[in-house]
This record gives sequence, structure tokens and C-alpha cells, in this order.
Amino acid sequence: MIGKLNHVAIAVPDLEAASATYRDTLGARVSDPVDLPEHGVTTVFVDLPNTRLELLHPLGEDSPIAAFLARNTGGGIHHMCFEVDDIQAARDTLVADGARVLGGGEPRIGAHGKPVLFLHPRDFHGCLIEIEQA
Repeated sequence: MIGKLNHVAIAVPDLEAASATYRDTLGARVSDPVDLPEHGVTTVFVDLPNTRLELLHPLGEDSPIAAFLARNTGGGIHHMCFEVDDIQAARDTLVADGARVLGGGEPRIGAHGKPVLFLHPRDFHGCLIEIEQA
């Protein structure tokens, strides 16, 4: 069902410093920050030859990333995103197999302008999973 790894998301307390580390220290191509108010985050993408990293920073106090950073003050891996061919069919199969879909179960438009869903980390061995329509 899942396709390629689209990205690994890392919550960071200082988006500018994290961007500089990946750009200046590691020599990666780093995007400009993009605010996604509907998700409560500011994102920066780090392009790698085989996938991307998504640097996440809270956009407002109600951001889920603010809560994550309150528990993990130095930042850390927040989720992994996998591509799926048909997000509705993937959701239905996952739910039938007992997986819990977060946020009401309906896809929302994600950072790449494509439908996404998040799956409960308890159903995936402690890892928050995002699936994105390919």
C-alpha cells in the first residue's frame, strides 16, 4: 500500500538555526520558510537525493508542534510521511485493519498541496505516520 518515503519531519525550536545547519554545515538545498496556518506550522524543506526533510516550527501557541516542543525542548523527529496512490482507499484499508486516523478521518491539504492524513502513533509502534496522495 505505501509507496516511497516522501519526507521525515523534524520539529525544531529555532527554524532559522536549523535551516542554517542543513544549508551551511551539511551543504543541502533548503527552501524558504512557508507558513501553513491551517496546520499551525511553519515549514522548511531540505532536499536530499533520495527524499526530503521537513523542518517544523510552531505557528502560534495552539500549534501541535508547540506542544511537541514543550515535551522535547531540543526538538526531534515528529513524523514520517509515505506516499500512497489513493488516499481514500488507503484510509479505508487502514481503518478496516484497526488503524486510527487522526483529525476526523478526512484528508486535508498538506504542505505539498496534496491530500494528507495522519495515523495514530500507538498503532505504528510509537511513530506518527503521515500518508500523502502521490
